Amino acid sequence: MMLARIIEHKRQEVALAKEVRPLEVLKERAPSFKPRRNFLAAISRPHQLNLIAEIKQASPSAGTIRADVDPVQIAQIYQAAGAQALSVLTDERFFGGHLGYLAQARAVTTVPVLRKDFLIDLYQVYESAVAGADAVLLIADLLSEPELRQFLATAAELGMAALVEVHTEEDLQKALAAGAEILGINNRDLHTFKVDRETTARLIRHVPKGKIVVAESGLRSHEDVLYVKSLGVHAVLIGEAFMAAPDIRAKVREVMGR
Repeated sequence: MMLARIIEHKRQEVALAKEVRPLEVLKERAPSFKPRRNFLAAISRPHQLNLIAEIKQASPSAGTIRADVDPVQIAQIYQAAGAQALSVLTDERFFGGHLGYLAQARAVTTVPVLRKDFLIDLYQVYESAVAGADAVLLIADLLSEPELRQFLATAAELGMAALVEVHTEEDLQKALAAGAEILGINNRDLHTFKVDRETTARLIRHVPKGKIVVAESGLRSHEDVLYVKSLGVHAVLIGEAFMAAPDIRAKVREVMGR
């Protein structure tokens, strides 16, 4: 199973990173990166659908999406096209990303930047803070409720927001019990990589008022965006549709109806 392979490799990756740069070093450095940009405020602006635009080179399901990824150029294009925040995929092995891309994208923009990766160890939360992330992605399916609660608390201590990704009602209940404020409903099942746009419709009805909801995956057209907007989401996270387009800026405007 692909997800199992990703997680196994991630464990090895984190173990090596700890040898090269121990947790104590990260803990010393992480607080010095405050203040951070306000991810929550950026994606919850009222009376509009907010965009988190993603820098993504490849994926296990799609293969290479864009061969010539320049995170600096793409980040600038996204901001110019009106993105409220950026998501940077930092997994190297399976998604062609790099942790360094995050700092590069942030250096040339003024919007908040989310680190998107498979965070399975608290070490990675500190690593994200040192890399300059304004927010981190936490996948509820990969963490126990106590772990999720701890990751959320640590991110908050370091000034970062956390987008907690859910795909099932079980994930959602775990995220809510852990105190998540920003919920990402992923239309993609990470176990099969199949996409069902109705996942957002199914889960959003169980989200309490006051929570911020982001729709993720399978959003490729303006029609898709209008549909999830009608469900009441506050923001959309889109990467593949933009990264595969010859003209990224034009595609953002087309999909978002701008």
